[in-house]
Amino acid sequence: MATKKDQIEVQPREEVATQEGERTRAQRCFVPRADIYETDKEIVVVAEIPGADEESVEITVEKNVLTINAFVESLQPAGYSPAYAEYEQGDYQRSFRLPDEIDREKIKAVVSDGELRLRLPKAEGAKTRKIKVVAA
Repeated sequence: MATKKDQIEVQPREEVATQEGERTRAQRCFVPRADIYETDKEIVVVAEIPGADEESVEITVEKNVLTINAFVESLQPAGYSPAYAEYEQGDYQRSFRLPDEIDREKIKAVVSDGELRLRLPKAEGAKTRKIKVVAA
């Protein structure tokens, strides 16, 4: 007998709420799930954007806000229609407010296998440093 712990639950995706006007694309738009890690030298954001590649991802920084837009084309083979689907297709959009300590000129982004990895390096003055203590 399967316990509740053994059952897999399909997690619904959060859809982007349009705040200003309407989208110009007819597709649905989702908020990609993301993990954020911080080290002494950088902040790393890992976001799930299945179906997107380096050509379809657009990242902008404006007024301390980093915005990710990923545009996904239909993955449905020509001549077929889905009989059953657990995966909803659509575009992705998410914004993050950046702290002042990020060096905006050195931000790097890599997309691979449906995963976007953003490296946000800290500015030299913001990096953690150890102060040596000497005896007087």
